[in-house]
Amino acid sequence: MCLGIPGEIVEIPPDQTDLARVDVSGVRRAVNIGLLDGQPLRPGDWVLIHVGFALSKIDEAEARAALEFLEGIGQAYEDELAALRDSSIER
Repeated sequence: MCLGIPGEIVEIPPDQTDLARVDVSGVRRAVNIGLLDGQPLRPGDWVLIHVGFALSKIDEAEARAALEFLEGIGQAYEDELAALRDSSIER
């Protein structure tokens, strides 16, 4: 099962504006934010992530509700976090 997971932007490197370091339940990874080009993004913003890409910007309340739901489904969420933990985006 593939899920869209909310993550909080921690950093957007000035020399790689199409990437952001995002925190997803304690797992920090680089995520491609190029699909959100034109939307103002900064640390503290929340995005919905799928297969290494931020698909949309969401508000914190929506992110918290989604995380609560995902944590409630158990193993599928744990599997998705494990996949995220093992992944990386190389430039």
